[in-house]
Amino acid sequence: MKELGLHPSNKQALNACKLLIDKGFYTDNGINLVKTWKRSETCITGMTLSLLCYFNLDDERIHKLIDYIAKEQMKDGGWNCLSFLGATHSSFNTTILVLEGLREYEKKFGLEGSKIARMQERMQVGKVARMQVGKVARMQSEGREFLLKHKLFKSHRTGEVADIKFTRLSFPPCWHYDVLRALDYFRDCKAEYDIRMDDAIALLKKKQNPDGTWPLQQKYPGKVWFDMESVGKPSRWNTLRALRVLKFYNF
Repeated sequence: MKELGLHPSNKQALNACKLLIDKGFYTDNGINLVKTWKRSETCITGMTLSLLCYFNLDDERIHKLIDYIAKEQMKDGGWNCLSFLGATHSSFNTTILVLEGLREYEKKFGLEGSKIARMQERMQVGKVARMQVGKVARMQSEGREFLLKHKLFKSHRTGEVADIKFTRLSFPPCWHYDVLRALDYFRDCKAEYDIRMDDAIALLKKKQNPDGTWPLQQKYPGKVWFDMESVGKPSRWNTLRALRVLKFYNF
């Protein structure tokens, strides 16, 4: 519903956010929704952070999620939910989920959320948020650099496509990464254009239909209440996101 533009003040969504953090907040400061696990999950933590901030939940535990994410960041600048099993290279999927969560935090508590920050000026949570914003900006910069080193969808070693799924446009993408999702995140951050985005932009433009739309190329399994679009057909959501990316970067 967040991706469809549900208003941030929606009471039902806010109640759902309260349940997410009440049921999921774990002792390591992340989100753990699996009873058999003894640790939090980085992808779920990133997705939850995004929702909590977008729907303006006021809860000091949100700031602790930043500490968990900082602890999980890898040397190459990204994140991988399997790092605790020995993974040494960041995951595109995990990285985009965390980056989107950090971006929503930045919008809520950073300069873009200055009105909220002023309201919290005399509250301890406001002080904590101000301390975290700098850390969040740094982590996002490093995470974006990880994606740019891979030209958003390629192996940094061979230059080949890292995963064919990264080149297929989907909606909703759920926890999956693709080039349009990455480009839309860069746009949302107002990040300056980088020549290492050239290949992703070229790929996006190549996928445009003759009628000016973009297709839905892929669906992921999972429970949905209704199907909005069909694979192979023009996609309103992919078209919207593609157009705003190209407009922002003046293509």
